[in-house]
Amino acid sequence: MEFLVVGAGLSGAVIARSMAEAGHVATVIDARDHVAGNCHTERCPETGVLVHRYGPHIFHTDDAEVWDYANRFARFMPYRHQVRSTVRGRVYSMPINLHTINQFFGVAMRPDEARARVAELAEDGESEPESFEDQALRMVGRDLYEAFLRGYTEKQWGERPTDLPASILKRLPLRFSYDDNYFFHRFQGIPEEGYTAMVERILDVPGVELRLATPYVPEMRDRHDHVIWSGPLDGWFGYALGPLGYRTLDFERFTAEGDYQGCAVMNYPDPDVPWTRITEHKHFAPWERHAASVCYREFSRACEPGDTPFYPIRLVREKALLARYIARAEEEQRITFVGRLGTYRYLDMDVTIREALDTARTLAAAARGEAPFPRFSVPPL
Repeated sequence: MEFLVVGAGLSGAVIARSMAEAGHVATVIDARDHVAGNCHTERCPETGVLVHRYGPHIFHTDDAEVWDYANRFARFMPYRHQVRSTVRGRVYSMPINLHTINQFFGVAMRPDEARARVAELAEDGESEPESFEDQALRMVGRDLYEAFLRGYTEKQWGERPTDLPASILKRLPLRFSYDDNYFFHRFQGIPEEGYTAMVERILDVPGVELRLATPYVPEMRDRHDHVIWSGPLDGWFGYALGPLGYRTLDFERFTAEGDYQGCAVMNYPDPDVPWTRITEHKHFAPWERHAASVCYREFSRACEPGDTPFYPIRLVREKALLARYIARAEEEQRITFVGRLGTYRYLDMDVTIREALDTARTLAAAARGEAPFPRFSVPPL
């Protein structure tokens, strides 16, 4: 079969290679002039720093098969992600841990004492927390919530925390130890040569043709047996029902001599600071040494036409509109919607690869007549 894969990010690259290895042909197109989607990395010609152009990406997973797959195409270097937060003129460790709690309250509590103190501060509730604010107040109480979580969340999502689902906060750990490793997965690292080199190697296989700076046009569909669509779900339908809501990021780049902030990520939850965080990219490659530094201030706002979509909002209005697009998609033929944009879900890189591998196996079975072609890699709702 001849597959048209729209998008040269992780989803498209993994599926295209899998189809080629199964004896099929895959043409991969991308409107951008590079592969790897939003995890694209490139060398800064001025400083030599490896820059994550669309924001930092740290590979972390408990999925051994996914970890082994990624390591086929890149040498992963050890990397321990540590985040700091500047609050009211003082720097704290994130996520909230024993050091953060002791610093914030100016005490020296042991783990059991800190656990009891936070439990005392946490607000009670009879039912399951529904909003981000409810979850935060039940989890850490008002003082820690106001200092570390509320302002950052309002800037990041452009919504009141009372209007955001509790599930957003459930991704952030709370630790009563001095462990400030942001992630808790078994495998964690960053490719020595960056993600773009890794995705280029995934795509480097007989049976895959790559065409960059090539936007999709409807006529392409007629020249292929099946389309793998990793672009926006609503974009496939020309936004006929209206656009699904996303948050996007603006990046303010600046360089500095030496070391600017001493860490990879510094959060700024104070409401009067317009940016959400500053990232210093040479710290994402601690095995390298550079005299100068490349940094980005990140500003979050609502996504508008022509912007790069980053975070699906998925509130009540968006989910209702998503359901209508899903109904339209189920009526389509010879297409499978995949990935973060195609299923309108926030996905970490390891989950993206896992779903792509699973989808590729289903597609291969369908090509043999053993199963129906899937409409979605994973149901969006």
